[in-house]
Amino acid sequence: MIETNNNRSLMMLHIAVMLFGLSGVIGKWTSVPSYAVAWGRSLCSACLLFCVMKGRKMDLRLSGKSDYMLALAGGIVLAVHWTTFFLSIKTASVAIGTMTFSAFPLFVTFIEPAVFHEKLERRDIILAMLLLVGVAVTVPELSLGNQTTMGIIWGLVSAATYAALSLINRRLSAKYDGMKVCFYQQSTVALVLLPVVAMADVIWTQSDILGVGSIGIICTATAFSLFVSAQRYVNARTAGVVSGMETVYGIIFAAVMLGELPSLREVAGGIIILAAALTSTLKGKSNG
Repeated sequence: MIETNNNRSLMMLHIAVMLFGLSGVIGKWTSVPSYAVAWGRSLCSACLLFCVMKGRKMDLRLSGKSDYMLALAGGIVLAVHWTTFFLSIKTASVAIGTMTFSAFPLFVTFIEPAVFHEKLERRDIILAMLLLVGVAVTVPELSLGNQTTMGIIWGLVSAATYAALSLINRRLSAKYDGMKVCFYQQSTVALVLLPVVAMADVIWTQSDILGVGSIGIICTATAFSLFVSAQRYVNARTAGVVSGMETVYGIIFAAVMLGELPSLREVAGGIIILAAALTSTLKGKSNG
C-alpha cells in the first residue's frame, strides 16, 4: 500500500512539474503582453484557490498586520517575477526563460545568509559561480540589441525576484498552509497589475483568454495542488530533483508545440545551470 501511494505521488509530482513547464509555452503562444499574462494567471488561480479553501472551510485570516504586510510584499515581488519570466520567454525563447530562471539559487546563496544570519559556506559560493558560468556561456553577445541577451537579462530578474519570494515564503510557510500563502500573494498580483492592464487597453482574443485561463487554472492552481498533495508520500529531496525537470519539460513542450529548438550554446549553458541548481537543491534538502 505504501509503495502504491509512493508511485502515485511520484506520478502526481511529475504531472505538476510538467504543467509548470507548460505554462511558459502557453505564455509564449499568447499575443497579449507579459504583464497581462501574469495578471490573468494570478486572477484565475486566486479565484480557484479561494473556492477550494471556502469549500474546505479554511480560515482565510492571517495572524497579524505584519503577516498581511509580508504577504502583500510577496505578492508584489511575485508580480515582478511572473511578468519578467514571461517577458524573457516572449523576448527570447522558452529555453532561455526557463534556464535563466533556474539560476535563482545564485541569488539565494548570497541573500539568504544575510537575511537569516546564516553562515555563507565555500561550497555555496562555488556553486553560485558555476551558475554564473552557465549563464555566461548562454549569452551570445554583450549587446542590449540582441534578443537572446535581453531575454537572459529579464530571466535573471525573474530569478532574482523568485529568490526574494522564496525567502519571504520561508517565513510565511512556517505559520500558514501553502495554499493560503499562494492565495494572498496571487490576489495581490491581480490587484497590482489590474491598473497596468486597464491603462494599456489590452486587446484579448478568444485564444488569449483560453491560453491565460489555462495557465492560471491548470498550470498554476491545479499544478500547485498536485505538487503539495504529492509531497505527503514523497520526501523533500525527491521533490527537489523532480522540480529540476521543469526546464527540461518546458524545452520539450516548446520543441513539439512551437518548433523552438535550443542552440548548442544554450544547451551547454543550460546543462551547467541545471547541474549547479540541482546540486544546490539536493544540498539544501539534505541539510534541512
